[in-house]
Parts: sequence; structure tokens; C-alpha cells
Amino acid sequence: MNLMRALILSDSHIPERAVWIPRPIEEYILSEGFDLVVHAGDVIEERLIRFIKERVTKDVFAVKGNMDYLKLPRYVKIQLESVELGVTHGDRVYPRGNIAVLTRFAHTIGVRVLVSGHTHMPFIVYDKSGVLHVNPGSITGVWGGGGGTGIPSFAELTVNSRTVTVTVFELVGHSILKKETYSHIF
Repeated sequence: MNLMRALILSDSHIPERAVWIPRPIEEYILSEGFDLVVHAGDVIEERLIRFIKERVTKDVFAVKGNMDYLKLPRYVKIQLESVELGVTHGDRVYPRGNIAVLTRFAHTIGVRVLVSGHTHMPFIVYDKSGVLHVNPGSITGVWGGGGGTGIPSFAELTVNSRTVTVTVFELVGHSILKKETYSHIF
């Protein structure tokens, strides 16, 4: 089995709330060689998706956020090795980022790993029912209706056979720092 590397993004809000992704993050994305990119919504303008397809990988999966007018699906399921990954924006979840509601959605669509956005705050949670939740926060660090950290963040997800490892990164000053890492065997 091969190692699969996925870049996980959300809540870019380009150009309405941000001009572009911060330069250190752009440089990191271009240098890392990702197999696929997942965007959990609020892309806003197709320019970012085109950039990723032209410069990073053709395998881009994006879902519709509450601020998107692009023709995107509400959710997607992606097979990564032996792990099925679901992606949704999470704007129909109250309160924002509610793990119990997101877990019910993951069970409904039949996935053990669920990527969501909308909170503008990154998190990794493995819940008691066996669902791994990944929220990359906002790639541009822009404000969200429910708050947010104001710190640009993203996640990297690797799948090696049945082992899933997720790392959340944040931009602090001009440095990309690991905030949190979690691994699980499915």
C-alpha cells in the first residue's frame, strides 16, 4: 500500500475577506507534493481551486459552504487506501462544530473520518463512536460568523494502509508551526 498525503483546507473566503492565502502557507503547499487537496467550503471564488489544480495536484475535492455560490456538492466521500473520508462544510450544524451532530452525519454517510469547516477554529477529535473529526480552521485566518482564532491554519492528513495521521499547522509570524498531531489505526 502507498502513503497518501492530503492537504486539508477550509474557509478561505477569497476575495471577500482575504486577498490570498498567506505567502508562507502558499510556499509550503507548493513545496510538499500532496496527492490530493480537500477544501471544506467557503472557497468563494474559483481562483484558489484553479491555482491548486495547476500548481499542486489535479485531484481537488471541494464542498459548498454557506458563502459559496459555486456549483459544488454539499458533501463528498473519498476513498483513501482502506479509509473512507467524508467532507462537509458544517454550516447546518448547531452550535458550530458540534461533535455529536457531526458524528451523526458521519454515520449517515458511512465514513469514519469526517472533515468539516465553518468554525474558523482548527480541531482534531476522535469521538467514542469511532469517528475521527478534522477541522483545518481557516487557511487565511479571516473572521467567521461564529468567531475563529484569527490565525491562518490548515491540516495535513496521511493514510498509510489503515493508519490515519492528522496534523494541524498554524502560521505564527512567518513560521508554519505544528499545533497538534493525532494518529489512529482503522
